[in-house]
Amino acid sequence: MAKGRVTIDREQCKGCSNCISVCPTKILYLDKENMNSWGYYPAAVTDMEKCIGCANCAMMCPDICITVERLDKEEAK
Repeated sequence: MAKGRVTIDREQCKGCSNCISVCPTKILYLDKENMNSWGYYPAAVTDMEKCIGCANCAMMCPDICITVERLDKEEAK
C-alpha cells in the first residue's frame, strides 16, 4: 500500500537523476522514451504503490520539479 504520491513536473525536469539515486524503494527512473520539449529525458515513477512518502526525491531535486504527498490511511487504499 502506497504511503506517498510522487508528482514530477516532467516538462521542467532536466534528467539529472539525483532523485533516482536517493530513492530507497528504487521506484524512479529516467524515461528514455519520452523526451520533454527541452530535450531532456525526465524522471518517472515505475510503481507508485511502493512509494513510502519519504520525500528524499523532492529534497534532492535542484529544480524543484518533484512534490510528494503523504497519504493518510483512507487515501492509501
